[in-house]
Amino acid sequence: MHGELPKTAKPAKTSVTGGAVQSGSRRGRYVVYLVVLIAVAGGLYYVFGTSAQQPQRRSRFAADGPVPVLAAAAKLADVPVYLDAVGTTKALNTVTVRPQVDGKLISVAFKEGQDVEKGDVLARIDPTTFQATLDQALAKKAQDEALLNNAKNDLNRYEQLAATNAINKQQADTQKSLVAQYTAQVQSDQAAIESAQATLAYTTVKAPISGRTGIRQVDEGNIVHASDSTGIVVITQLKPIAIQFNLPQQYLSQVNNAFAREPLKVDALRSDNDAIIDSGHLLVVDNQVDASTGTVKLKAEFPNANLQLWPGQFANIRLLIDTLKQVVVIPTGAVQRGPTGTFVYVIKDDNTATIRPIVVQKQDEIQTVIKSGVTPPERVVTTGFARLTEGAKVTIGSNTPATTPAAAAPRQRGKRPDGAAGAANGERRPRTQGSTGTPANASR
Repeated sequence: MHGELPKTAKPAKTSVTGGAVQSGSRRGRYVVYLVVLIAVAGGLYYVFGTSAQQPQRRSRFAADGPVPVLAAAAKLADVPVYLDAVGTTKALNTVTVRPQVDGKLISVAFKEGQDVEKGDVLARIDPTTFQATLDQALAKKAQDEALLNNAKNDLNRYEQLAATNAINKQQADTQKSLVAQYTAQVQSDQAAIESAQATLAYTTVKAPISGRTGIRQVDEGNIVHASDSTGIVVITQLKPIAIQFNLPQQYLSQVNNAFAREPLKVDALRSDNDAIIDSGHLLVVDNQVDASTGTVKLKAEFPNANLQLWPGQFANIRLLIDTLKQVVVIPTGAVQRGPTGTFVYVIKDDNTATIRPIVVQKQDEIQTVIKSGVTPPERVVTTGFARLTEGAKVTIGSNTPATTPAAAAPRQRGKRPDGAAGAANGERRPRTQGSTGTPANASR
């Protein structure tokens, strides 16, 4: 019994072994912690270190070299002020040629679409019955003239006999009355002859005006009547021609004042590219305003020498009411708008850009009239605003028409250059600019 180990010695051996195991576990955990820390540090360096260097590279890229821009010099010019509208072409004179007598149409002397002059023969109606009526009237007049001559001879003899009291004076007075009766009858016969001649002349249908014939309404051989509503043909005057258009009533005073000074020029424009079709002058301003639409009618006359305008055709109208003399103009593409107003980038002599607030007087799609802010021949930036800032160095490229915004952007009718919707019949070029101010980034 003395040789056996006590029961308490066994746990002492176990605790030594357990201490060694615990020491190994701590070292393993330390290694794991170290690996995790290294991984986290590497990740943080990758995220924050590279992102910190990237803005530096971007900022160096942005700062390297001047900003490429296109520029144009401000200049003095005469700027016309137009009012725009859409008009309808109308013939100055249109006539429906109708027969004035009933009868058979024996011939047609014109071709459809032919230009005719006033008095040209267009058609002929069978004149047989009308010629007979004229001959009858002529014969009746000849008969009455013979009776009149005989009565006059008797009157001369009765007056001589009555002077010597050879016959009763009452008989001479009766003969005198008979002469007056025959005289009136001859005059009536002459009126009947003239009526028959006029009716016979109506059998030859002539052009009442100069113009162009339309489509023939009746063919040769048909019986025509004076009561026919369609007539034989319609003649329309094409040279000159008129265009009728409407303007909003707010422009009436401007038009009347300008019209009182001198004749106003009017241009008819194509609808696709605004090329001038023909130029004419304002003919009349209507004497009242249409209360239902708030517009006034105007009528202009055009020579239409090349027949570019046709009755019933729609045409864009440009009415010149004023000309601004020697004002400062710049391309519209140079005008920028900020929260506080309009401004431009002006290029100084050292090729740096500066922000300049401006006051716009008139503006269209191509050029802008500057009331104040820019003085010729200062240069303004027209293209290249994306990287442009106050004081930035710039390099000016070639401002060719192909790259100029004003030349490249097509005109949109009914739209303002700044995107606001315009009136259907109102002022398009130039227009008055609204409020002005300093741009928000002018202090940078």
